[in-house]
Amino acid sequence: MKRLIVTADDFGAAVEVNEAVEAAHRGGVLTAASLMVGAPAAKDAVARALALPTLRVGLHLVLVEGRPVLPPAAVSRLVDAGGLFRCDMAALGAAIAFSARARRQLAAEIGAQFEAFCATGLALDHCNAHKHFHLHPVVGALLAEIGGRFGLRAARVPHEPADVLRQIEPQTRLLAGAALAPFSFQLRRTLRANGVLAPDRSFGIRWSGHMTKMRLSALIGRLPDGLSEIYLHPATGRYAGSAPGYRYRDELDALMAPEVAAVCRDASLELGGFTDFLTFRAEIRHEAMS
Repeated sequence: MKRLIVTADDFGAAVEVNEAVEAAHRGGVLTAASLMVGAPAAKDAVARALALPTLRVGLHLVLVEGRPVLPPAAVSRLVDAGGLFRCDMAALGAAIAFSARARRQLAAEIGAQFEAFCATGLALDHCNAHKHFHLHPVVGALLAEIGGRFGLRAARVPHEPADVLRQIEPQTRLLAGAALAPFSFQLRRTLRANGVLAPDRSFGIRWSGHMTKMRLSALIGRLPDGLSEIYLHPATGRYAGSAPGYRYRDELDALMAPEVAAVCRDASLELGGFTDFLTFRAEIRHEAMS
């Protein structure tokens, strides 16, 4: 049996993103969204989500390229001179690894973002991090530990099997996925040790910002058995802070395309959010132990 979560990232980044999330859930195949609690349109996103009880919403931790929830002075090792999170991910990752003060500030900011999500009144479906920064071992461990205090039960592991992509586009390169593999493996171990569910695979890395109708329908039609996530970045148009080259409107159109809806009607496929499949995964573990 195939279980699938279809997620929109950057919920709350802009009204254009929020409009797309609502449209893709009401009239498309979108089942979940990851909320940036400190983003400019977060309040609008929360209002829309509260009116969409079947949309599963999780926390999209922002620790790079964004604005902290805490005052900049409280996270001085994590922000630049303008009070925004640093963009130099490698240097920031090193600072977190070698500075106890940076790690304390990181833990405080992660806790503040979970608290802000809790204050929305939305049920916490999952957690992940902007730019997959939770692949950093310290960030991943804090996500699991602090998230557990707020009832976190599921999170994304950015593990994308290249063999599935190459069935669709044979020229797909393997290098990017191979480079992430050790970090994904460690993150999965960390989550499992903390009782946090992760899907067997997550698609959206190689085609980030370029998930067309053809790619999405072909991908869904070729999913292996088990629990999969496909994440996208839909928006009704470009917005302040949007990524260069991202085809936001095309990704929204893909989520609402009739051909994508048709492939999702396969009897062997079930759609939902992360928490909709917690019982399923528990049953699998029980059967394996019997």
